[in-house]
Amino acid sequence: MTTVSEIFETMAYGPAPESDKPALEWIARHDGAFGLFIGGRWTQGNSDAGFDVINPATTARLARVTQAGQQDVDTAVAAARKAFPGWSTLSGHARARHLYALARAVQKHSRLLAVLESLDNGKSIRETRDLDIPLVARHLTHHAGWAQLAESEFAGYGPVGVVGQIVPWNFPLLMVAWKIAPALAVGNTVVLKPAEFTPLTALCLAEIAHEAGLPAGVLNVLTGDGRTGELMVNHPDIDKIAFTGSTEVGRIIRKATAGSGKKLSLELGGKSPFIVFDDADLDSVVEGVVDAIWFNQGQVCCAGSRLLVHEGIAERLVTKLRARMEKLRVGPPLDKAIDMGAIVAPVQLERIRSLVNTGVEEGATMWQPSWACPTDGYFYPPTLFTNVSPAATIAQVEIFGPVLVTMTFRTPAEAVELANNTPYGLAASVWTENINLALDVAPKIKAGVVWINCTNLFDAASGFGGYRESGFGREGGKEGMWEYVKRDAGSGMRDAKKKTGKPARAPRIPHPASRIPPIDRTYKLFIGGAQVRPDQGYSRKILAPSGALLAEVAEGNRKDIRNAVEAAHAADGWAKTSGHNRGQVLYYLAENLAQRADEFAERISGMTGRDLGDARREVDASISRLFSYAAWADKYDGAVHQTPIRGVTLAMNEPIGVIGIACPEAEPLLGFVSLVGPAVAVGNTVIATPSEAHPLAATELYTVLDASDVPAGVINIVTGAKDALAKVLAEHDDVDAVWFFGNHAAGAEVERASAGNMKRTWVEWHPRDWHDGGQGEGREFLREATQVKNIWIPYGE
Repeated sequence: MTTVSEIFETMAYGPAPESDKPALEWIARHDGAFGLFIGGRWTQGNSDAGFDVINPATTARLARVTQAGQQDVDTAVAAARKAFPGWSTLSGHARARHLYALARAVQKHSRLLAVLESLDNGKSIRETRDLDIPLVARHLTHHAGWAQLAESEFAGYGPVGVVGQIVPWNFPLLMVAWKIAPALAVGNTVVLKPAEFTPLTALCLAEIAHEAGLPAGVLNVLTGDGRTGELMVNHPDIDKIAFTGSTEVGRIIRKATAGSGKKLSLELGGKSPFIVFDDADLDSVVEGVVDAIWFNQGQVCCAGSRLLVHEGIAERLVTKLRARMEKLRVGPPLDKAIDMGAIVAPVQLERIRSLVNTGVEEGATMWQPSWACPTDGYFYPPTLFTNVSPAATIAQVEIFGPVLVTMTFRTPAEAVELANNTPYGLAASVWTENINLALDVAPKIKAGVVWINCTNLFDAASGFGGYRESGFGREGGKEGMWEYVKRDAGSGMRDAKKKTGKPARAPRIPHPASRIPPIDRTYKLFIGGAQVRPDQGYSRKILAPSGALLAEVAEGNRKDIRNAVEAAHAADGWAKTSGHNRGQVLYYLAENLAQRADEFAERISGMTGRDLGDARREVDASISRLFSYAAWADKYDGAVHQTPIRGVTLAMNEPIGVIGIACPEAEPLLGFVSLVGPAVAVGNTVIATPSEAHPLAATELYTVLDASDVPAGVINIVTGAKDALAKVLAEHDDVDAVWFFGNHAAGAEVERASAGNMKRTWVEWHPRDWHDGGQGEGREFLREATQVKNIWIPYGE
């Protein structure tokens, strides 16, 4: 067996301090060679392939781990599936006890884990000791609380099933805690793949969890590179994928899971702005910049890598920054006096060097401290660029290293414009002594997290995640819990036959005395508050069940969708309208629909063949639903998270932006209202494609919308081939989200096409009972229509 002293000698660290020996003893106990942790035990796996784990500070071999293959993934998923019934049916209190026990075990083994993390990743022991490991314990403890409360706070929802989780190398253990804690809290079982560069702390935690009593198979760890991750993503018996990593890989995962029914959350790249106004405390700003970009060697997805400074103070701030950079210490990560450790691997070091060279070649001015980095190991000095163009490569591309680019602005509006001049939207930091200015600017920044006069604050009580190409989904807080639950089969997702024990209602042919005669009428599109002709001039016939012509509707195409998207963006003032005013418009819409209830019932009856009383019930339900979302418009509040800082963390529900909605075929009016209502209630603008077979219920709404003070462009309606139009919406880079309720194949295409700009999707191909209050309305719809922005505001002298 390899000894502790032999490991340290190999790594050129000299004699091992007593406090560091537990980590080395753990490696030595495994003889420096690690298999997989599946079903509560170690296994060498079914592949002879493996790879070395290298210590970034010395380039010495630290350990060897297994490259998991298809059979290993199958075994791990089978172990998780076997454990799922027992774990998911435990009481919330029992799961809470397990998570709490694991949190206490992490605290007891904190030094072991901190040292192992520094050896594995190259980051400073101060960071792993004082930030990473305490936050790991905090997440486990916090989510033990959610496990205790899950039965009441998530009533009607249950675990997703077997969850595949893939974590990056920059926070190897903390990302594991972010992922497994909420998943386990609500009863899921997990197959976890750590990054190939940094697998040791995940393996160690799995062993600790088993020793702490976590049932076998609840947490399984597979080591390997991207090939193992691909096998997990494509595995048919994994119900959800949670991925943190690059946008490029996230895009591949989105396409791979499209149409599979897998739930998906992606926390991807970023190019976060660090905005400094002219009244900011510059000494505090300098320390904030150190934390924003040189923390963890800049290998942070939300690193404040773009410094946007008011031009009046830019020269003073840059001078202060250079003086501070001269005093930063780069060296061996286990030295607690070190500020910056090593870059994780040669490939990442080369990427940093290449992008820095590109910045110089494109005309930016580079500055680095006068001192030299250690020559052994993968080290890179803190780097500052000035005279950077907003379009420069280094201003747009995520470098993922200790490189800061600086640009200037004159007005708050220009600062916001520069901040949003990136496809990403993960985090931002705003520095000013004017709280009015800070709270005015923060909501305008397209980012999931905004820190005010602080940066890189994280806590289990506050959700973290991005907008746009930074992904979707949240980790932490109650919003993070929703990523790991689904509606229980018994809570209303069953079809009508299962729910009532009776066959679903068959369509009825209207009797000859039906009051809805065939009408030779062609409905236009409704775009920008006006009825407009379709681009190609074609229309499609809408027939009654008897075959009689009811009307014709416009055949929308790609150009019509483009016009509708432009109109929806032009109506961006709707998001700034108060919830009260949005509610008033929805109440007015319901009032005007009620005045024409008989007319709409006749139209629905004529299209669908249902009897008039049944059609009238659909109209009445639609009116009621509009009232519900009018009520929610000023009541779907955010929260103040209980994060352990002297200040407040505001979780604000924000509209997503422009949402494309493909409505269900059944219940043509109620289905339309049930989806468009919540989207506009919280401030989104929409492009809706109504039921393809029965679109007249939506086209008749044109005049109701006209009469109800709905601002132009807030609701746009494009009729035609629903599946094809939904795919166009999913491909459009100026559409922020797509909801699709239809068939499986088209839903898969929507999910696949959405990968272009990583827009959010909500795709369902299973029927809902739209009359049922549990299925057809409520918080589920409001959550899908919003994204959460967390704003951290410290206060006090």
